[in-house]
Amino acid sequence: MPSTPSTVPETRVISPSPSLTDSSDARDGYFAPTTRSAARRQQLSGVSEESSGSGRSRGSPDETPSRSSTRRRPPRRSNPMIPASPPAANGSASNGFLSPTSKVSNALRDISRSPSPLGLIPLHTRYRSFIHRHEIPRKVLHVSIGFLTLQLYSRGIQTTQITPVLFTALVPIAVTDIVRHRFEKVNKFYIRCVGALMRETEVSGYNGVIWYLLGAYIVLRFFPKDVGVMGVLLLSWCDTAASTFGRLYGRYTPRLRQGKSLAGTMAAWFVGVATAAAFWGWFVPYMGAFPNDPEGSFMFTGQLKLLPDSVRGLLGWEAASQAATTITGPLALGVMSVVTGFIAAGSEFVDLFSWDDNFTIPVLSGLGLWGFLKVFG
Repeated sequence: MPSTPSTVPETRVISPSPSLTDSSDARDGYFAPTTRSAARRQQLSGVSEESSGSGRSRGSPDETPSRSSTRRRPPRRSNPMIPASPPAANGSASNGFLSPTSKVSNALRDISRSPSPLGLIPLHTRYRSFIHRHEIPRKVLHVSIGFLTLQLYSRGIQTTQITPVLFTALVPIAVTDIVRHRFEKVNKFYIRCVGALMRETEVSGYNGVIWYLLGAYIVLRFFPKDVGVMGVLLLSWCDTAASTFGRLYGRYTPRLRQGKSLAGTMAAWFVGVATAAAFWGWFVPYMGAFPNDPEGSFMFTGQLKLLPDSVRGLLGWEAASQAATTITGPLALGVMSVVTGFIAAGSEFVDLFSWDDNFTIPVLSGLGLWGFLKVFG
């Protein structure tokens, strides 16, 4: 009986783990099961493999991965869904701080009172709490100007003698500030010398000392003696009190505007009241008048009119009724002190064209006091 050759049945070989690029080569739409880690690796590497055009699969069908290699965690890589941070606008890399090193182009922003950044002055980074946050050296200098003013007053030095000194100091300081903005090496040396007294907004802007001298010069030069001295005292003490208490307790009180809180404004008002009461109620009477005092040096002489002369004239009141509409003594001093506090708080609160408050506080305070005493004094 002749033997018939046995037929070999047709077989089909299936890849155990087909790659993502082999999906079109699958037969009958069948795929072997794929682990989640392998699927994640295929999803992350799919974009790069398509762009390179290599067409290589994750593994070869002839190779059998070991059990340990399948359990190995893939290396950490950044999320491809998060775009990379764009470069700086000027094409330069970031300096790693909160503020860029580029200079401010807008002239009004150079003298603005915006919050100071961190990282432009080395001393501010090293002594972050003492110099940058609380500005202790700057505030000590700020407060000392008020005591220096009273010391000069007690020696009989008139405001007309102080203004030439202020202008003489203003010119070289302003010229130095202009020169340091033109030469980077000069600016770095300047910051190294007086960086503890600067705000970091003044690195590319004008130094606050310029506006301090200019404001003090105007209020002492163009206003009577007591008003001019009071303007410098309000600048020296009310501004410091508002900054200190605003930084400490401003977060617990309502915010009045950008950079101004109720705590800082109330501190400026309280210090203004105390300064006026101490100056007109004790210091001026204790020192008395000086032989070289010019005529009209004092606008507040211890009495205030409840109604201006123009209003009394419209009402037809006689001169004899003037005594009935005038307050004197402690009552007049109390009213003057309270009004001074409101003027100090208002001049510290207002933002006049974004100018530096070292300039606006003495000028606005002098205008407010002069206007009030001109009408009611």
